[in-house]
Amino acid sequence: MPFCMSPLSTCYEDLTNKLPDTKILITGASSGIGVETAKALFTTGATLYLTARNLEKARTALGSEIAQSPRVHLLELDLESLDSVRACAKTVLSLTKTLNIFIGNAGIMATPEGRTKDGFELQFGTNYLSPFLLFVLLRSALFAGAGAAPSPSGTSTPSRVILLSSIAHRYSEVQLDNINFESGTYDKWAAYGQSKCAMLWLANEIDRRYSGQGIRAFSVQPGGIQTGLLQHMSEEEKKGLSDDPTLGPQFKSPEQGAATSVWGAVSKALDGKGGVYLEDVQIAKAWNEKEGQWAPGYFPHAYSPEKERRLWEVSMELVGVQE
Repeated sequence: MPFCMSPLSTCYEDLTNKLPDTKILITGASSGIGVETAKALFTTGATLYLTARNLEKARTALGSEIAQSPRVHLLELDLESLDSVRACAKTVLSLTKTLNIFIGNAGIMATPEGRTKDGFELQFGTNYLSPFLLFVLLRSALFAGAGAAPSPSGTSTPSRVILLSSIAHRYSEVQLDNINFESGTYDKWAAYGQSKCAMLWLANEIDRRYSGQGIRAFSVQPGGIQTGLLQHMSEEEKKGLSDDPTLGPQFKSPEQGAATSVWGAVSKALDGKGGVYLEDVQIAKAWNEKEGQWAPGYFPHAYSPEKERRLWEVSMELVGVQE
């Protein structure tokens, strides 16, 4: 089957059963684009490590062929808890010492103000800080996986990290001096934007730090998709998005939304690349204000090496990990 499922794509690659030695971890494999990403990558013959907070929900969403396959491992992960992240990473490393692809897909959006079990602003903690810790704890497996699984051409290939960002990265840079939106400053969209900007910055920083050691990283804007991610939005807010004459036509199906993640994970068109923002199954360009609010592209603050470095350092302190 083709992997670039978006009608915007011109890069169909048939990798059916061609990646039997590849090991892939995907978070959020119980609904939406996480499920569709898992379904597409399952056909490559790869071994999948799929995380979800509710494993029964994941089994139902994935279907029996995938959920019961001996090359699929379902792992419990609650991104609101760093202890759950540590436990999940420990389980992954007990099952495999190598990973070739890490896809940080799970997330929440526009929630009422809240805190994770560790006291962090809910969206920042769930969407960014837990995936950050999971990556850090699984770095050794990604280093080991770099070059371990040959590509279809027979040559070695770096490990890849795919992190889900969003057009919402435009809403807010990471507020390094007020990450938790203290003192009555909480705004659900600014908090969501911060978490997605953080994922974009993290992909850039991972690629900067580790590209020479065999890990390449990419951030992904999957597009607007009608999934459970919208559960905290009012019907009026949802209607406003779908009725917008520019934004409405851009909404995608979950299968189309998964396309850029899948392309980023396996496409040979990205060999030798990293530290870039992917959108509509291509490397995105800078946003052009003249093209309108919802035009594709990344905001200027998407690439901020000094801030990316500082976020990494702050994040290491927050999760209690040393280099």
